[in-house]
Amino acid sequence: MAKITIEDILAYLDDATILELNDLVKAIEEKYGVTAAAPVAVAAVATEEAAEDEGPTSVNVMLTEVGDSKVAVIKVVREVTGLGLVDAKGVVDKAPVAVKENVPVAEAEEIKKKLMEAGATVEFK
Repeated sequence: MAKITIEDILAYLDDATILELNDLVKAIEEKYGVTAAAPVAVAAVATEEAAEDEGPTSVNVMLTEVGDSKVAVIKVVREVTGLGLVDAKGVVDKAPVAVKENVPVAEAEEIKKKLMEAGATVEFK
């Protein structure tokens, strides 16, 4: 039997499919009674790649139109931004304007819901 070199092993790993690598890891775990940490890292990378494929993870919440109830919109802007009354009114008066930038999508959805309930028109960019 010919001796297998490290280069041979690395070449195999470069060419192997994920399923072949998974079978190799399982075989090593069974034969030597060890647990590999690499599948966790591979799963984390796969999760990150899947998240990138799903779309953006953060967005800008844009107030496009104030609507009929400007006071209600100002109250919501104050709530979500932490601005004072005068500053929040200034933001609302500048519509279309970004109310919050680079916020997670879930938080942006909540902000959008609140602003729309107050009568504003909102979009994400």
